[in-house]
Amino acid sequence: MTTSRQKKRKTKTRRKILYTILIISMVLFSGVIVFATNLSLQTKNAINKIYEPLEKDTNPTEEAENKIESAKAEDSAFTILLAGIENEEKAKYGRADVLILATINPKTEKISLVSIPRDSRVYVPDLGYQTKINHSYAFGGINYTINTLEEILDIPIDYYVSTDFQGFEDIVDTVGGVDVDVPFTFSAQLTGSLKWKKYTEGPMYLNGNEALAYVRMRKKDPQGDAGRNIRQKQVIQEIINKATSISNIANIDDMIKDVGNNVKTNIPSSDYFGLIKTYQNIKSSPIEQLQLEGVDTMIRGTSYFLIDEESLEEVKKQLQLNLDDFGQNAQSEIKTKTVSDLTIGQ
Repeated sequence: MTTSRQKKRKTKTRRKILYTILIISMVLFSGVIVFATNLSLQTKNAINKIYEPLEKDTNPTEEAENKIESAKAEDSAFTILLAGIENEEKAKYGRADVLILATINPKTEKISLVSIPRDSRVYVPDLGYQTKINHSYAFGGINYTINTLEEILDIPIDYYVSTDFQGFEDIVDTVGGVDVDVPFTFSAQLTGSLKWKKYTEGPMYLNGNEALAYVRMRKKDPQGDAGRNIRQKQVIQEIINKATSISNIANIDDMIKDVGNNVKTNIPSSDYFGLIKTYQNIKSSPIEQLQLEGVDTMIRGTSYFLIDEESLEEVKKQLQLNLDDFGQNAQSEIKTKTVSDLTIGQ
C-alpha cells in the first residue's frame, strides 16, 4: 500500500514538473512570438520610412524591369552603392563625401568593393559637363550620382543606401562601437565638440564620433584619398559584421530606429530580408578591395582627382566579372564611352 502511494506521489510530482516545464515553454514561446511580431512591425515601419526609389525604379523600361527581376533572384549577383552624405545648411542635397560601390555574387561567394574618390573629375550626364563626383549629388541627389557612376563603370547599380554623418555616428554607437587597426598615428578634429582626438598606430576601439573623424581624415594620410578610402572600407565592413552578429540581437530595435531616422534606400521591404540572408551566407568570404589609381591636379583653381585610364579599365573589368551571372547582354542600358570622355578634363 505504501509503495502504491509513493508511486502515485512520484507520478503527481512528475506531472507537476512536466506541467511547469510546459507552461514555462509556452510563456517563452509566446514571448518569442510577441518579440518577433513587434520586431517585424518595427522593421516594416522603418523600411517604409527609409524607402526612397530611384527615378529609374518608378519609371522602368521593359529591359530595366527584366534586370530588376533578375536582381531579385536569390542567387543572382547584384550591386549596392553606399553613400555618406555631408549635409550643408540651405543646401537641398548636400554632397556625397563617401562613395563605395559593392558587387555581391552569391554563386561565387565573392564581394568586391571600390571607393570612388570624392574629388574625381567625371562627366555628369544629367548636367552635360565634367565636375567632381561629389558635386553630382549636390546638384541632383542620388539619381545624378548613380547615373554618373553607371556611365563611368558601365555596370547597373541595383540598390543604394545613403546616410548622413549623424546617422553614421548613431549606427556605430548602436552596434557598440568598432575596433580598427590604425595604419599610422595622427590627430583629427571631432565633429560637434571640435576637440582633437589622437589615433595611435595599431588596434583601437572607436565610438561613433571618433569613427566618423577616422573615416573622414585625408590631408594627413600619406596616401591621401586612397588611404582614406581604405579606412572607410575597413570601418564599414566592421559595422556590417557587428550589426549582423548574434550578440547584437538585443540592439535590433535601436538599430532599426537609427536606420529609420537617418538612412535612405531603394531596397523594397520584399527584398530586405533576402539580402540579409544572402550576406549572412557569404560574409565570411574574403572581400576583394579594388583601387582607382590617379593623380591630384589643379584645374582653373579647383583641385581634382584624375582617374588613371588603365586603372579604370581594370576596375571595370573586375566589377563586370563579378556580375557575370547577370549575363553580358543584361549589364545595362548604358552606352559605352571612351575613358577619356568620362574622366579626363581639359
